[in-house]
Amino acid sequence: MAASTHHQDYQLLVAALRDARRKAKVTQLELADRIGNTQTFISKVERGERRLDLVELVEFCEALNISAVEFLRAYLRRRGLAGATRQKLAKG
Repeated sequence: MAASTHHQDYQLLVAALRDARRKAKVTQLELADRIGNTQTFISKVERGERRLDLVELVEFCEALNISAVEFLRAYLRRRGLAGATRQKLAKG
């Protein structure tokens, strides 16, 4: 189970969040305003210093006007691709 913000799967999640924010052309400050938090909070999330819970993840998606379900599908595809790569590297 991935308990750390440094776990590779969690790093994929925050990268996907950062990519979604950038794709939506929303700054960290704008996103912070939309969810009622600070730019520092957004920055810490995107750097993996602050772990999100599910409710916060949904709030991020809503603030970016993206479907949380579609975001999770995209993340799981990324995770699956990364996992397949990890398995291939492990087999050498």
